Amino acid sequence: MVQGYNSLSVMKKLLLASVVAACVLGLSSCGISQNLTSNQNQNQTSVVLSQDNYRIIGTASGEVTGRYIFGLGNIRKHALRANAIDEMTKNAKLSGSQAIVNTTVKQSVKMITPIYVEVTVTATGNIVEFTNK
Repeated sequence: MVQGYNSLSVMKKLLLASVVAACVLGLSSCGISQNLTSNQNQNQTSVVLSQDNYRIIGTASGEVTGRYIFGLGNIRKHALRANAIDEMTKNAKLSGSQAIVNTTVKQSVKMITPIYVEVTVTATGNIVEFTNK
């Protein structure tokens, strides 16, 4: 007599493995960070830097965070970048012949569970002041 597989036993093992895998994936947290280095600066200022006609006077930064539950959140992810750059510009408190150059945007994604995601975008740049030389 040939013994067959006990289908109930196989189903229980498969169900147990599925539950364990779901718990491991659901309770772990992940983080992703990336630098958004493309030049998206839409300012149309033309400046000649062939001479020593400027000096770096500091740095400015701005940071915004968006939270998403089931993919729905308070702001779209591409708008976070614009808001971070806007926050950086506000924090720079520019006056006279000053400008922000070398703008860098960094995006960090924290996934607490697959349900909850937090995206933080940080924009930084150098503040330069142009001189008459």
